Amino acid sequence: MDKNSAEKLFGSLSDEDKKRVESILADRKKTEQVLKTPQAQALLKKLMGEK
Repeated sequence: MDKNSAEKLFGSLSDEDKKRVESILADRKKTEQVLKTPQAQALLKKLMGEK
């Protein structure tokens, strides 16, 4: 995913969802918790082209 795609995706979120994402990204512990979930791991693999 390139920067433009990420910005486009973020721009399509509702204001409430944007605030949620920003809150998670601003807190290192919350970000780590989210990235450790199976769903996040699967999404990252898909985005990076792994199967």
